[in-house]
Amino acid sequence: MIVRQLLLIMFALLCFTEASAHDSRPVFIRVEVDPMGGVLLAWKVPDTVAALDAPVIRLGPPCLPASTDDGVANAARSLQGLLWFQCAKSSEPPQVEIEWLRAAPSLSTLVRYQSATGISRTLHASPGTVTIELPMTPSTGAVFRQYLTLGIEHILAGFDHLLFVGCLVLLASSFRRIALAITGFTIAHSVTLIGAALEVVRLPIPPVEAVIALSIVFLAAELARERRDTLTWRYPMVVAAAFGLLHGFGFAAVLGDIGLPDGEALAALLSFNLGVEVGQLVFVVALLVIRALVRYAMPAVVASPSFTRYAAYPMGVLAMFWTMDRLSGFA
Repeated sequence: MIVRQLLLIMFALLCFTEASAHDSRPVFIRVEVDPMGGVLLAWKVPDTVAALDAPVIRLGPPCLPASTDDGVANAARSLQGLLWFQCAKSSEPPQVEIEWLRAAPSLSTLVRYQSATGISRTLHASPGTVTIELPMTPSTGAVFRQYLTLGIEHILAGFDHLLFVGCLVLLASSFRRIALAITGFTIAHSVTLIGAALEVVRLPIPPVEAVIALSIVFLAAELARERRDTLTWRYPMVVAAAFGLLHGFGFAAVLGDIGLPDGEALAALLSFNLGVEVGQLVFVVALLVIRALVRYAMPAVVASPSFTRYAAYPMGVLAMFWTMDRLSGFA
């Protein structure tokens, strides 16, 4: 009976995470203005959105398409594309408009905007927003709030990072050991996140993403072992810190896609990292509350060594699936 339930859980996790792991990616839009009034509008919609459901993305008036042929209309409604608009000379486009002609998915939007003078910034819009204003000079407070929100959203939507943290909680077991392990993970991924975002260190992202998935496989395998005297079990903080360095590169890759605003790069970087930590803390607290409730309701089940081992199987299978999927993307 237990084996059957585990198989059902693994199947459900595979289906759910394959569908949802990428759904959390936002719609990316790039707007670049030249001094003569020409505006480049480029966008990429996550490939989990069907082509027939692609939105129409355009600049608001008074900016007009540089061409009026049918190709403009076809390009404007596609999962990714590039269009040129013409605005009045020396004027800035006032807004970006997104029109979902069919059902709108729950996707946030990131606009990377570069003005005619070369100043760049990133704007974040929540799901359901159809008009994104392009302010000229966002305040430091606005940048801080925006990147804090982005950091929280990213960690809570990053199922692989959360699964790694979940494995750490099971591995560490006691509150003190969990606190040490999460602290080690936090310090390590903060170091590489900041270093990679500032381009002090660089690593190719596809292999990093594959190794991140493999780190979950490693922890799941340790959880499934009957031996509890290995280095991983005795010093979870060391293992958490070692793999945390790799997870930091994964966070930095997302921040690289978002970009850092000119003049506010430090505030944006620190607030994004703080957002990641806030989201991670919320997740850990939620896990501890759930564990306490289960322990209260079924103390014998939680105390059994088989509980951790059975929990490790679906996590390991799912992480191995991610590893193979990411390795296949190298070809």
